[in-house]
Amino acid sequence: MITKEALGETIINYLNDNGLFLVDIEVSQDNDITITIERHEGSVKVDDCIAIDRIVGAAFNRDDEDYSLTVTSAGLDQPFKVLDQYKKFCGSEVEVVLKKGGKVKGILSGYDDGGFELTTSKMVKKEGFKKKVQEDTVTPYRFEEVKSCKPVIKFK
Repeated sequence: MITKEALGETIINYLNDNGLFLVDIEVSQDNDITITIERHEGSVKVDDCIAIDRIVGAAFNRDDEDYSLTVTSAGLDQPFKVLDQYKKFCGSEVEVVLKKGGKVKGILSGYDDGGFELTTSKMVKKEGFKKKVQEDTVTPYRFEEVKSCKPVIKFK
């Protein structure tokens, strides 16, 4: 059976050389393999998926090991799985679903190995001002308390 580790080692040089990073590798009991990748800047191109398919095909002979392979990009509607996704979307609006219940939308303003920060804004009435003013709040979240975090899709 082909392992996730062997697949990762096979494609890592291509990923690094082309500004990509690995999001996930899934290998089912039936040897159905799904490799999910993302680009540090911009979008994954079809040529990247084709190149990775060819690299894996050259490294793992289908006659020796029967498998199916799907190479895909991480969808915008999918929750983040790796720290590089937080890095890519830092400064962008995200939606966070908390394990204790509730959703929060805000700007992903920072991250580290243990969690991330979300900046939320609201208009509040302040003493001495005639109009409401915008007030920003930065809230830290630990990965353990978050069910999911994904980018907010906006259509202009």
